[in-house]
Amino acid sequence: MSVQYDASKQLFHLQTNKTSYAFELIEDVYPSHVYWGRRVRGNQLHTLVERQERASFSPNPVPGRNEISFDTLPHEYPSYGSSDFRTPAFEAQYANGTTVSDLRYEFHEIVQGKPALPGLPATYTEADDEAVTLLIKLRDSLTGLVVTLSYSVYEALDAITRSVSFANEGEETVQLRRALSMSVDFQHDRYDMLQLSGSWSRERDVFRRPLRPGMQSIESRRGSSSHNQNPFIALLEHGATEDHGDVYGVSFVYSGNFLAGVEVDQFRTSRLFMGINPFDFGWRLEAGETFQAPEVVLAYSPEGLGGMSRIYHELYRTRLCRGTYRDEVRPVLVNNWEGTYFNFNADKLEAIAKVGSELGMELFVLDDGWFGKRDSDNSSLGDWFVDKRKLPGGLEDIAERINKLGMQFGLWFEPEMISPDSELYRAHPDWCLHVPGRHRTTGRSQLILDMSRPDVQQYLIDTISGVLSSAPIEYVKWDMNRNMSEIGSALLPADRQRETAHRYMLGLYNVLEQITSKFPQVLFESCSGGGGRFDPGMLYYMPQTWTSDNTDAISRLRIQYGTSIVYPISAMGAHISEVPNHQVGRITSLETRGNVAMSGNFGYELDLTKFTDEEKAVVTDQIALYKELRSLVQQGDFYRLLSPFEGNETSWMFVSKDKREVMAVYVQVLNEPHQPLGRFKLRGLDPALNYRLLGTDRVYGGDELMYAGIAAPRFHHDFGSALLRFVAE
Repeated sequence: MSVQYDASKQLFHLQTNKTSYAFELIEDVYPSHVYWGRRVRGNQLHTLVERQERASFSPNPVPGRNEISFDTLPHEYPSYGSSDFRTPAFEAQYANGTTVSDLRYEFHEIVQGKPALPGLPATYTEADDEAVTLLIKLRDSLTGLVVTLSYSVYEALDAITRSVSFANEGEETVQLRRALSMSVDFQHDRYDMLQLSGSWSRERDVFRRPLRPGMQSIESRRGSSSHNQNPFIALLEHGATEDHGDVYGVSFVYSGNFLAGVEVDQFRTSRLFMGINPFDFGWRLEAGETFQAPEVVLAYSPEGLGGMSRIYHELYRTRLCRGTYRDEVRPVLVNNWEGTYFNFNADKLEAIAKVGSELGMELFVLDDGWFGKRDSDNSSLGDWFVDKRKLPGGLEDIAERINKLGMQFGLWFEPEMISPDSELYRAHPDWCLHVPGRHRTTGRSQLILDMSRPDVQQYLIDTISGVLSSAPIEYVKWDMNRNMSEIGSALLPADRQRETAHRYMLGLYNVLEQITSKFPQVLFESCSGGGGRFDPGMLYYMPQTWTSDNTDAISRLRIQYGTSIVYPISAMGAHISEVPNHQVGRITSLETRGNVAMSGNFGYELDLTKFTDEEKAVVTDQIALYKELRSLVQQGDFYRLLSPFEGNETSWMFVSKDKREVMAVYVQVLNEPHQPLGRFKLRGLDPALNYRLLGTDRVYGGDELMYAGIAAPRFHHDFGSALLRFVAE
């Protein structure tokens, strides 16, 4: 069984195919972390943590047991106030104003399967035998606060999830000030911390640094997971690579404010933690009420960063993403945004779609500007009715025109926003996030609807459902183009205002759950100015995300490479746009733009009517090739070969589950005179198989390709690229 409890040793041992995770009960009541790493049988796990008396500055909570100190104990879920001076996992304020808690083990339960988290996205099972869940109930006897730690073990997928719930079983109100979802104490600090950080149009750069004494953390205070920091960090043993070394990843299934970090203490032990950001957070728990914290997914691999990534890829693709398109290949699309921006009419859209249909595209997406009086980004958000000046026949007419061309029709929305210049705002000025008497800050000329309000949620459910029912719409791009300011809700009392940001997320998740369930045939794509909310929480409702507003192929090398550290390729939208590129002004070949974009969910974002005959021929071949490869790209195993963060070359590859089909992409950014001859090695092949390089008569052994490598392609220009295909014979 993947969860074992040894009563004689007071030890809980969780096991996946390759991982062990263990903790014990000290003095029968205090959960203490023991081990997380490569799978072991566990005969002596209970002896791993050495107990030793320290100075009086590390107090001893158990009379007569001076070797036990909360200041040195490796905790499983540390609280504040009882002599552990490190970062707590939670903090509660009680009726007498104090914040000291004393959680003690009461009982545990082991259940088959994985219970859902009320109101929150989370990984799931399709059959109870896919996971086992351990529930540990801890109680503060003085106040009646009960904290339940939840661990779900996906044995075959090599992942463990953690979450926590808080129940007020006392008689007086409890205020949660901090409610992280997990904490793990490591016995040393010999790790590097890896994070994914950036900005709009420069998302998820990879940063790696050694741990140092004190705090190192990332966070978002923007009301979304953000472009700036992604809700993920990893600890890597010094020297760990793509293929080798211990790597510990933690990924937060949440789309709002978060905190993730590591504290290295005086004894050089490391505390890894993750959860809702305590900054400006609070939650009032009345007697009988419960608060559920979101889920964290833990992934350990002894096979380097690549091994960890593939654990996340498989779990998120198959047991986080949901719906009709989870296991289906995604259509090749054309989006009109960079081709027309707001300046279009029905005839222009049909003309673009006609060319797309002739070239083999399958989906036409109408982006911003189809509703209200939307001729720029300064009006009409919230007015989700068709602008008859541009589309006199409405959505039904343009959808019918697109369908007659043999293409599906898709539509852009930005439902969470409201323009001050809109009919909705004039009717409901209190529906936005705001603080009475304070200035209402705009971004992109828009405010944010207060999604914590049930009436706002219902308005969006009804309105968006009405639009989706009005025409054969088979794709939705759900955008969100600013972060929160003046975070306040007109419906919440004063002592609940700090709940607004989290209640917003719960409201958004409710809206998404209802709409996506009502329209299962629709492929939903998440967007937030590109990748500003590329997180597991959104993937639960929408199986793909617009990776970045930056469509430049060379910029996308870093963006897509960094995103792949955690997220499956099937989650990444990637398009060819025109040159000079609208974001950076770079000119790259149609071939290179195609090779990079075909390494994701492939599409085009430009005016197809401007293509030359030569360009049309290239695009026709690209689309035909991608249709052959998309099952491999979207559902195969992904390997990173050469990092754009480390040199002038980038390479990655895809391998089918049976290891018989391979696609590799190689990109050289700048050409250099008289440069060294290079080789690069493939990964993930069957060393016993022979592989033919398509387009040639060369046959390589799988062992040869992985251990000796293959000559790097050579180019006589900047931004050169090649796409290599191998098939096992």
